[in-house]
Amino acid sequence: MISKIANIFKVKDLRKKVFFTLALLIVYRLGGQVMIPGFASWESVSQFTQFSSEVKGGILSLYDQFVGGFLSQASIFTLGIMPYISASIVIQLMTAVVPYFQRLKKEGADGNKKIIQLTRYGTVLIALFQSVGLAAYFWSFKENSGDAFIVLDSMALFYFVTMLTLVTGTIFVMWLGEQITDYGIGNGISLIITVGILAAAPATFGGLFKSMYDDPEGRMLFGLVLIFLLIVITMFVVLITSAQRKIPVQFAKRVVGRKVYGGQASFIPLKILTAGVMPIIFAQALMFLPGLIAQLSGWTFLQNIFAATHPVYTICFALLIIVFTYFYTAIAFNPVDVADNMKKQGGFIPGVRPGKPTAEFLDNILTRVTLPASIALAFIAIIPTLVNQLGGVEIMLSYFFGGTSIIIAVGVALDTMQQIEGQLVSRHYDSFLKTGKIKGRSRNRY
Repeated sequence: MISKIANIFKVKDLRKKVFFTLALLIVYRLGGQVMIPGFASWESVSQFTQFSSEVKGGILSLYDQFVGGFLSQASIFTLGIMPYISASIVIQLMTAVVPYFQRLKKEGADGNKKIIQLTRYGTVLIALFQSVGLAAYFWSFKENSGDAFIVLDSMALFYFVTMLTLVTGTIFVMWLGEQITDYGIGNGISLIITVGILAAAPATFGGLFKSMYDDPEGRMLFGLVLIFLLIVITMFVVLITSAQRKIPVQFAKRVVGRKVYGGQASFIPLKILTAGVMPIIFAQALMFLPGLIAQLSGWTFLQNIFAATHPVYTICFALLIIVFTYFYTAIAFNPVDVADNMKKQGGFIPGVRPGKPTAEFLDNILTRVTLPASIALAFIAIIPTLVNQLGGVEIMLSYFFGGTSIIIAVGVALDTMQQIEGQLVSRHYDSFLKTGKIKGRSRNRY
């Protein structure tokens, strides 16, 4: 692994992509330090007790983590990339059920461009609606703080400035993600989310280490147990994310003239967690609504039931994840299409007839391997709640032990390393040439 990281800087094109990606991520983090026009100052925002408690310890704490802490700073990137994620989810669902989007998906590159364009339009609409809610949320604090929180006296002007700033910030962050995907190392949107999640790690774990140093007798063992638990959970997530069920495939021999084609054996690498992180995002989007409605309406009973630490919330969240895992797996993997492509290429699974029986065979295997994967995903998602029940663990610290945070971080890290490794293999031929018999060959120079 160390040699692969060192080889990154030997390949000129890959080195440029890495530096370009890092530069845009730095722009994203620096741009997030700019406050929304109309707020008094950073000090007034951070010291305002009601706003700080609701964002850092309430229902908005998870959202604040996804946007890199920009909500608690009243930043121009407060909405972050979340409207784009919501629009992408809607478009993916419509692709599965709406014939128009199904035709676009089958049109190849042209249809994909149209889908991306519609996703951008949806991002602007969702960001516009969310900016209205955030503007109303921010303006409600002016009644309690006066000009100490918001200096603008005109509500219409504050709404207009806030909505324009937040929507523009979302469009700019979306553009940054697309530039990273096109000209960087790829996965721009996922990298932006990962950077936002990991941005709170230094302060969070720094507080843990500081407490261990200040009180070694009472916190040292507790902190070491948490660190060991984090390592074990990370290893478990890596295993679940990368685990595959290999289905053997045999291709029939074909004689064309004097040449024989096919006859080789291969396999279908069927991931046990085909859905990835999408089920957790879907489930959290639904579980977020009752708590938000309860907080805005003042219904104490509903607010207590759907608190992140309540057993009812935990059970409903886990069940939704299992359901959405099956739902998104059905969207992401179509056994009928796979069986038809195998039949056209002369491939078959040993002991299974081509066509419909192959599709049913793949569907049965996918159903069986998805069940333990969905249960494991639900368990990972509720780990923050279980860790928080240990006592003495801050809510931000508990999020690093499970949930969407660790799955996104691990998944993006693995995918990024695979892309980098693929580009290294495509540019590095020494391992092939060393075993050849070509004379006068020269080493690749980077």
